Amino acid sequence: MAIGDVYEVEACEDVHYVDTGMYDVPEYGSVYVVDAERPALVDTGLGTNYERILDAMDAVGIAPEELEVIALTHIHLDHAGGAGYLVEECPNATVYVHELGARHLVDPERIWEGTKGAVGDQIEFYAEPKPVPEERVVELTDGDEIDLGDRAFEAVHAPGHAPHQVVFHDPSIGGVFTADAAGIYTPSTDEVHVTTPPVNFDLERALADVETIRDIDPETLLYGHFGPAATADRLDEYAEKLDEWVAAVAEKRAELGDDEAVADHFVETVETPEIWGERKASAEVAMNVRGVLVSLDREE
Repeated sequence: MAIGDVYEVEACEDVHYVDTGMYDVPEYGSVYVVDAERPALVDTGLGTNYERILDAMDAVGIAPEELEVIALTHIHLDHAGGAGYLVEECPNATVYVHELGARHLVDPERIWEGTKGAVGDQIEFYAEPKPVPEERVVELTDGDEIDLGDRAFEAVHAPGHAPHQVVFHDPSIGGVFTADAAGIYTPSTDEVHVTTPPVNFDLERALADVETIRDIDPETLLYGHFGPAATADRLDEYAEKLDEWVAAVAEKRAELGDDEAVADHFVETVETPEIWGERKASAEVAMNVRGVLVSLDREE
């Protein structure tokens, strides 16, 4: 697997995905191209190197003017940062997003400032988001469907990672586009990793989101980070890891009493996929620690 490569999802007809090279590493950011009667993208990446998504569409046989649907799982910029760039290139595309996130697409200044605070020096990998014209945004709520002609996406609210997050269920392929609700998957290691960034992570809701996906009973999980995997026992594995992770961070905070020391401890001790490299892996762990700490503060 390499940055920019386009892959067919063997278990899901007419679904492909591209490695967007998010944070300049492979196996972290994926965007899905769905070759339906109304062609669709699921998510748009950071906005950086959005041309890789256009190239992926071309590889699948979808011209920019043929794209009709951009389905966003949520408005965090690693999933929605490219929306404004792509609507400029794809004049007939409509952006579908949960109703709580729509205003941040039309006016992205607040989400841009919040992202800079959350990711620190990793902001160098981002492109400042472009506004999406309001008339090209459709708001979704739980249970709404996006008509793709020969199939449909059902939007299922999954607010544990962020209040504006949905997952998309496509019954025609037995798959769920999981956003961040089922964790992060690395195919090279066949492992699931936690994702608990600030500011909205909520353990109880995140575990409920896992149950929501389990109740759908998909055959395939289509991870935003990264790529597809057979469901198997991955949901059980993720719920267990998530619970253990939050408990470990809470215990270490009680022991050390200093949040920076807590973050340093986990950066030094958590095993991360080698393919991400040291810089991205360290930043990922530190961000996830901060998300748990913020959620603990909120509970208090």
